Amino acid sequence: MTLPPRPGQFITLDGPGGVGKSTTLAALTEHLCRRGEKVHATTEPSHSTLGQFTRAHVDQIHGRALACLVAADRYHHLHTEIQPRLAAGDTVVCDRYLASTLVLQRLDDVPEPFLLALNADIRLPDLAVLLTAAPETIATRLACRGAHHRFEEDPDMPGREIALYRDAARTFERLSVHVLVLDISTLTPTETAARIAFTMASRGR
Repeated sequence: MTLPPRPGQFITLDGPGGVGKSTTLAALTEHLCRRGEKVHATTEPSHSTLGQFTRAHVDQIHGRALACLVAADRYHHLHTEIQPRLAAGDTVVCDRYLASTLVLQRLDDVPEPFLLALNADIRLPDLAVLLTAAPETIATRLACRGAHHRFEEDPDMPGREIALYRDAARTFERLSVHVLVLDISTLTPTETAARIAFTMASRGR
């Protein structure tokens, strides 16, 4: 009898805009593939119609309305993409997930209890990676790259985001989610990926 595949690990990457999540995602995917894992990389907002709508209107929709839209996309993303890949035994790595909600939506004056209630039935990550750096490092990167949305236009935003990500890490610990905080100021994307992969291997499945 053929046994079903063991469920895959669910890894999330979050951090302030400009900290290097997309670069880290690519490096981690390559690292895990080299060691023989089947990896599915994804992002939030998702690439679905709902996710594309959310991404396109983040500057026009605010507060609880945006929080509800992000959560709706997340539940759809889980049902149609993340959960099926995990059930097939894939390692799923997601660029932005719950931690970003607990930061960006709080910057929009949405209280954390509302956000946690809204996301009460989501699949929590097996490992939540929070990338950070000095606020001035992030601000310099954003100035060179340009803002992708309204949350990145305030020059004081990196410092505010970093403080809220520290709060999110404590919230995750209360939810029994394993958290890995990495300061990428002195790490290359390859080194960052290696540290994440080591943590994944040390935890096992």
